[in-house]
Amino acid sequence: MDVDWIVSAGLEVSKAFLDDLSPGALMALPYMFEFWALPHQLPPKADGWRTWVIMGGRGAGKTRAGAEWVRSEVEGNLPLTPGRSKRVALVGETFDQVRDVMVFGESGIMACSPPDRVPRWEATRRRLVWPNGAVAQCFSAHEPEGLRGPQFDAAWLDEVAKWKKAEEAWDMLQFALRLGEEPRQVVTTTPKNVGVLKTILKSPSTVTTQAPTEANRAYLAQSFLEEVRARYAGTRLGRQELDGVLMEDAEGALWSTRILEAARTEDVPQFDRVVVAVDPPVTSGPKSDACGIVVVGAVTQGPPQDWRAVVLEDVSVAGSPMVWAEAAISARDRWSADRLVAEVNQGGELVEEVLRQVDPLVAYRAVRASRGKAARAEPVAALYEQGRVRHVRGLSELEEQMCLMTVRGFEGKGSPDRVDALVWAMFDLMIAPAASFRRPQIRSLG
Repeated sequence: MDVDWIVSAGLEVSKAFLDDLSPGALMALPYMFEFWALPHQLPPKADGWRTWVIMGGRGAGKTRAGAEWVRSEVEGNLPLTPGRSKRVALVGETFDQVRDVMVFGESGIMACSPPDRVPRWEATRRRLVWPNGAVAQCFSAHEPEGLRGPQFDAAWLDEVAKWKKAEEAWDMLQFALRLGEEPRQVVTTTPKNVGVLKTILKSPSTVTTQAPTEANRAYLAQSFLEEVRARYAGTRLGRQELDGVLMEDAEGALWSTRILEAARTEDVPQFDRVVVAVDPPVTSGPKSDACGIVVVGAVTQGPPQDWRAVVLEDVSVAGSPMVWAEAAISARDRWSADRLVAEVNQGGELVEEVLRQVDPLVAYRAVRASRGKAARAEPVAALYEQGRVRHVRGLSELEEQMCLMTVRGFEGKGSPDRVDALVWAMFDLMIAPAASFRRPQIRSLG
């Protein structure tokens, strides 16, 4: 029986359940984390894992899960009974953060411990000592050498993705985690595109649980949730910090997370032209790629170096030709776009025919690819590096594809349909017109 069942069963059932508990059981109930925990906060049931990574958004309950896991490792059935682990390493970015968050924080070990099992804090030795003799030592990831010498049978590592010396600290800890029959460690972190986290996740002995910030909404201020969602929903930063998704940039990527975050804007100016670009899938059906549909507006006053563009919407959709044609025409109407641009390498005249079934008078231009996807994308990526392209919110899926487009080609799954559509839009609005732009010749008066 878990708390979700009790709550959903109604007030009468909940009251009856609590009335049936003995006074001792009622006192113990707040400390029975397996009863209250969210699914992502519970340890994996499978055997054979060495590292459990709890990856979640801000406020998703990662710290509480880490603290409760340490409790489950060191505590026995009775206050003086030994637990599974006797020597624990607590590692954070700095010692102060270990002490203030992992030990004494609102969701830290001290706050989670029942009165008869609260460990003793020995400040001078930077450690916790439980009534049963178990010990947890505190370490700073800024001082990896501090992990050389001690040995442990369990470890809790908090916010690994922001450690400055993450690789060194991680390596030193792995050498120290050598006591007992099956030493284990839990990693609680908001994901970030750093090498050490990607290495941990790729290990065959790693298991992962993941949750967004809103999974823990019952314990978070509603105003906080409303504010961060309004500000960051639909952005790569929001996917990372709120949804707990690891946003990777492929090696040699034409776009990076840093460039895309710098391109964020709330300002939508009056455009000279707006286009809807369409990259139709090669096939249709349940397993086919999506049809890339991206809306871009541009201000093209003055010389080409002054031109600017804003990516307004990504309405890429999977489905039949009629489904994506209707989505493209709807986007045109919504943004009062001047033209639809569509790649016809695969669909040929069929693409135009399908679009004209929805609107016979649609302003339409067919384009054909004569170079590879990466070669076409490079001049568009250059516009971003020059700061001439901005993104509104809500483009996270497009941005994920962009960060997987490399000089070698696309390194994601399937086709980069959204990126292809973006590239065609930018070619129609900025690159092709700039190539044909001619400065007026100034005749010498000398």
